[in-house]
Amino acid sequence: MSDHDRVTRVLTRSDLEAVLDPAACLRALREGFRTAGEASVPGQRVRTDLPFPGTATALIPGLLPGVDAYTVKVNAKFPGARPALRGVICLHSGTDGELLALLDSATVTAWRTGLAAALGTGLLAPAGYEVLGVVGAGAQAEPTLRGLAGGRPFRDLVVHDTDPGRAAAFAARHGGRVLGSARAVAQAADVVLLATWSRTPLLALADTRPGQHLTSLGTDEPGKRELAADLLDAALLVVDDRELAATAGALSAPGPVRTAADATLTDVLRGTHPGRTSARQRTVYAPVGLPWQDLALAWHAFRDAERRDLGTTVDLLG
Repeated sequence: MSDHDRVTRVLTRSDLEAVLDPAACLRALREGFRTAGEASVPGQRVRTDLPFPGTATALIPGLLPGVDAYTVKVNAKFPGARPALRGVICLHSGTDGELLALLDSATVTAWRTGLAAALGTGLLAPAGYEVLGVVGAGAQAEPTLRGLAGGRPFRDLVVHDTDPGRAAAFAARHGGRVLGSARAVAQAADVVLLATWSRTPLLALADTRPGQHLTSLGTDEPGKRELAADLLDAALLVVDDRELAATAGALSAPGPVRTAADATLTDVLRGTHPGRTSARQRTVYAPVGLPWQDLALAWHAFRDAERRDLGTTVDLLG
């Protein structure tokens, strides 16, 4: 094994923010959703409780057709910490398992989750919507707005967060205004993005109106809930993966909730499901997050960092 073969590139948050490009990442995610299911080995999500105030999660393996590499992501999720998610993504060569890169998982996860949310929102939102609402002004909301900025513009932004200072800072950065509750956001907005750690529903059917679209990013493991059962029952529900939605996502909550989603984002992108079919239809996009999304952005970041010689190289076998 040569010295070059043993080098692993380490990419921190600042390195990743220097190489990740929203438009390129959106293209990679769109193509990944189109080809979802073509990988010969399905991705898995493994989650376990801990004797500490958090959970451990692993996503393995991240695979995409045409990419001779795979990812393994390991995260710690501690809701009371800042940041609440910390971990690493290992990018391995598909030829010999060489560890090509170690990437900050918090940054990659926020970008791929936020930009995939922007993709789903753009496909399902009502035509010509004017007011965007954000409930939870954390790490995932930022790239979602970045992704939406390249599509249909919105006239006004309303924001709520359990941390008033964070809500005010987010609103100031994006020219929005702060409201006092999730319900107030839903009353004001045409499209609502929720990205929280909530374990009790923040919005029910009565809090919404016909024609609204809601993207719920917080229901990514059992026990987390942002939307009530009656709202999920009444809406056109689109997910990223049917099985995950039932076992870990929006449909995993106990109680009288529907048992199946209407479509996946892949169905909508391929045209096998029409998505929104009327101006008065409520729509919900409730993803869990898939391992291949980590690879899509990690591969893009790694190749650009190699080209520009960014990050730090280490020999972990030395």
